[in-house]
Amino acid sequence: MVEISGAIQTTVSDIASSYVRSRPWPYRRWMSSIGIPIHKGYFVEDLRTIELGWWPERECNAAFLEMMGSEGMSEIRVTEIPPGKTLPPMTFALDEVVYVIEGRGLTTIAGSGPKKTFEWQKHSMFLIPRGHTHQFTNMQGDRPVRLLHYNCLPLVMATLADPEFFFKSDEVVDRLSTGKDEFYSAAIAAQIPDAKLTWGVRDIWFGNFFPDMRAWDKLAAHTMRGIGTRAVYVQFPGSEMAAHMSVFGERTYKKAHRHGPAFVIVIPDGDGYSIMWEEGKEKIVFPWQEASLFVPPNRWFHQHFNVGEGSARYLAFHPPVQFEGWAEKVEDRVKDQIEFPDENPWIRQKFEEELAKKGKISAMPEEAYIDPDYQLPASTDS
Repeated sequence: MVEISGAIQTTVSDIASSYVRSRPWPYRRWMSSIGIPIHKGYFVEDLRTIELGWWPERECNAAFLEMMGSEGMSEIRVTEIPPGKTLPPMTFALDEVVYVIEGRGLTTIAGSGPKKTFEWQKHSMFLIPRGHTHQFTNMQGDRPVRLLHYNCLPLVMATLADPEFFFKSDEVVDRLSTGKDEFYSAAIAAQIPDAKLTWGVRDIWFGNFFPDMRAWDKLAAHTMRGIGTRAVYVQFPGSEMAAHMSVFGERTYKKAHRHGPAFVIVIPDGDGYSIMWEEGKEKIVFPWQEASLFVPPNRWFHQHFNVGEGSARYLAFHPPVQFEGWAEKVEDRVKDQIEFPDENPWIRQKFEEELAKKGKISAMPEEAYIDPDYQLPASTDS
């Protein structure tokens, strides 16, 4: 017998049976209990075609993506809405970002005030605010919709292991009636001082609805990552959720860099490949196209190459800020970013070989491989 606090007596086996701090961790136990596919690995070639399974409670087909580098931190999930159907209402305790992989539809959200309904299309991105009841509707009668969901449930569930808490909240919340702009009104640009950046400010777009990330053209120069690279940074107001999208020209590639874990990257447009590697270890090469997804593991170098027609773009959902590491700045060029003159010659050789397969030649200026600070003239930056 074991005495606990001088009052409660139990057996060692009773204590052992009540011990829940074990592997698999709480989120992984819950995820496995749902019974739908769980896709693993470094990348998904096409979110539009991955296998899904029926989730009776949510009346739709779905799958989890537990990618290398995101385990235990972020939930990545694909939901498919049948043609012409509306999914059951759902309440979730955390903010969640949704990206539309395929299709067109409506989302209706209710807090303690009036409901809000808005329309979305392929490549839209929007926030579902925490604590609100929401429903998705497929406006197409002849084809399904596919949505990509991103949230931090695994991280939060690690400290509060009861799944019911996150989906059965009785708290009445209303972030839709802010008294100012509509919750899903057009995004607003702002320049935020950032002494960590060499140019002193960061251009950020604040908003909860972005109608088409494939067509988004409000971009700022981000040439620290490559020749002619542009980017947009997104912050969802009143939320810790954030994202950025990078756009780079055809027949060019980005500089290798590394940062913290669980940056989930999806491709709205482009044809290319990426290379990822842990310092001193073998490199992993994989192709991407529209609707591809991948997650660079923690502190792995990664580098992106455009071998298609026109510009390529990737959209990255950010983990909580304490895990970002040196994601979008250069603290130490030798430590966190590899300049073109310093990269392994194989990188450039492979890029030129991949282009040659398509009858193309590199658009990378020779000066870029000589001068680490080289940039295109402003008039040709694209």
